Amino acid sequence: GAMSVDSIADLSDNTSKLLEALQLSHPHELGPRRSLGKTKMLSLNPITWQVPRIVERCCKHIETHGLQTVGIFRVGSSKKRVQQLREEFDQGLDVFLDEHQSVHDVAALLKEFLRDMPDPLIPRELYAAFLSTAAMEGPAQLATLQLLLFLLPPCHSDTLHRLLRFLGEVARHAEGSRGPDGQQIPGNKMTVSNLATIFGPNILQKEKPGEKDAGAMNFEDSAAIILVLQRLIEHCQTLFMVSPEMQRDVLRRLFQTDPDVIDYLLRRK
Repeated sequence: GAMSVDSIADLSDNTSKLLEALQLSHPHELGPRRSLGKTKMLSLNPITWQVPRIVERCCKHIETHGLQTVGIFRVGSSKKRVQQLREEFDQGLDVFLDEHQSVHDVAALLKEFLRDMPDPLIPRELYAAFLSTAAMEGPAQLATLQLLLFLLPPCHSDTLHRLLRFLGEVARHAEGSRGPDGQQIPGNKMTVSNLATIFGPNILQKEKPGEKDAGAMNFEDSAAIILVLQRLIEHCQTLFMVSPEMQRDVLRRLFQTDPDVIDYLLRRK
């Protein structure tokens, strides 16, 4: 019985795209600091995150069993086993990934899913805009990336956020370390740069797979894709957090244009 962000907008004839911007705020992620601040952030999305089951389960499996796997996403997998997993997910089966599944098979499945989505995680109409941020630097680059992220549909936003958090976790285990007993724990060797190189072309696609020139990409575009995805991974937490100031501005605008939405939010609180 929960309403989605899209159906909230249906309450008004003047459908407001501002709702989708506020959708990016996730107050439960603020942790202890939430109670310390004077301003509380408000999430407009009352339903579960819109992340495909296959993405969540692949990320969870690798986080549990594969963070110390050297060359994760680079080592080959079993095409037969990956195809079987893919067919089971496609049939809507409740696929259970455990320690018996090869981490490399699950990694390959995740890459294939992102590569073969009919609409890429970052919509093609935003491809050029995202790539243009590669020429920017510092705060201006991050501010522009955040505004572009606000334009993503909720399901794309939620899934990209989950993926970027996952890739950041993989990168944090790139270097070897020592355990509590002094034992050497190997690193997976997958730095942010390596992960951006692998995942960039799957997330930022100019053409549909199979279309003419889909495989052809000039060096400038390729370098820009890697750089943009690096920034998204490195600054994921900041980019997906809407500031109190921006929320205040949006809510003030909504009060003028979509009062039914404000009424709905107040009743929900």
